[in-house]
Amino acid sequence: MDDMTVNRYSDVELEEFKKIVTDKLAKAREQLDYYLNQLKAMNDSEDAKLKGLDDGTTAQELERISTYALRQRKLIEHLEKALVRIHNKSYGVCRVTGKLISKERLKAVPHATLSIEAKNNMSR
Repeated sequence: MDDMTVNRYSDVELEEFKKIVTDKLAKAREQLDYYLNQLKAMNDSEDAKLKGLDDGTTAQELERISTYALRQRKLIEHLEKALVRIHNKSYGVCRVTGKLISKERLKAVPHATLSIEAKNNMSR
C-alpha cells in the first residue's frame, strides 16, 4: 500500500464524521433560514422603512444580521466541502503536513483542513 492509502481515516470513522458534518450542516442551514427570515421581516416592515430614515438602529441591526447570515453561508460551504472530502476519502488529512488531523479537532471543527500543528505554524 502507498502512503496515501495508509494515511487516512477508515471507512467506519469517515461514516462517523459524515454524521457529525451532516448534523452540523442541518443546524447551520436552519440558522441561516432564521437569519434570512429576520432580514426579510425587517425589510418588509413599513415601520422599519420609516424608522430607517431617522434611526440608525434599524440599519445597524440589518447589518448585524446580514453579517451573521454571511458567516452561516461560509460555514455551510465549508461543511459541504467536508462532505466531498469524506466522499473522496481525503477527509481529516491536513492539507499542509499530510498527517491526520486529530479526531478531537475534527469533532470540534468538522470542516478543519489543517492540523493544530500546521495552523500554529501559519500564525507565526
